[in-house]
Amino acid sequence: MTEHKQTAHINPEGKEIAETVLLPGDPLRAKFIADNYLEDVVQFNSVRNMFGYTGTYNGKKISVMGTGMGVPSIGIYSWELINIFGVKNLIRVGSCGALQDDLNLYDIIFAMGASTNSNYVSQYNLPGHYAPVASYELLEKAKNIADEQGQTVHVGNVLTSDTFYNADETAAKKWSDIGILGIEMEAAALYMNAAAAGVNALTILTVSDHVFKQEETTADERQNSFTKMMDIALNLA
Repeated sequence: MTEHKQTAHINPEGKEIAETVLLPGDPLRAKFIADNYLEDVVQFNSVRNMFGYTGTYNGKKISVMGTGMGVPSIGIYSWELINIFGVKNLIRVGSCGALQDDLNLYDIIFAMGASTNSNYVSQYNLPGHYAPVASYELLEKAKNIADEQGQTVHVGNVLTSDTFYNADETAAKKWSDIGILGIEMEAAALYMNAAAAGVNALTILTVSDHVFKQEETTADERQNSFTKMMDIALNLA
């Protein structure tokens, strides 16, 4: 329950935020999920048009909220959801650019790890390098759900990048050569916030474009058509 807690970015006005929250980057994708998958939906946030909703899926309470783009944005929203509103399971549902030849448009990736070029980890003053990883509990459950549904998924390391337009034209190839499956912009910060607070996080991605094959989906397709990913994520509640 949220009681009457609020922040500068999330103001539920006493409405409930569930312990499990799906986190798409696009707030309109959050609205799409709420409109098409959840029952008894109540909107709990509209601050800065970062829409958040709580409803039920197969009788279980679940929330969905946009996070915006990039590490700083998801860093704020996920930190507040965890530390102010008591969220225990955070599932990012997003898109990525594929880096490996065996990946195609609409393929699903479970981000077991999230390498990054972000400096987000510096706040912890750790005496070495930290490897942001998913919650094994959520990862194992998601893989079991995918297997039961007959869905093929790719599990491995992704890159959380601070740079969408990279001046270094060789960067993508270097990450590909070391086995990175795809590039996105949020998972590493989510994993660090979750680990620091002792809660669960997982990133599920749909391939929206391929960096080397020059293939891509449209904005409408990214907002409305990533249904396989949604089916897995919702069943994690």
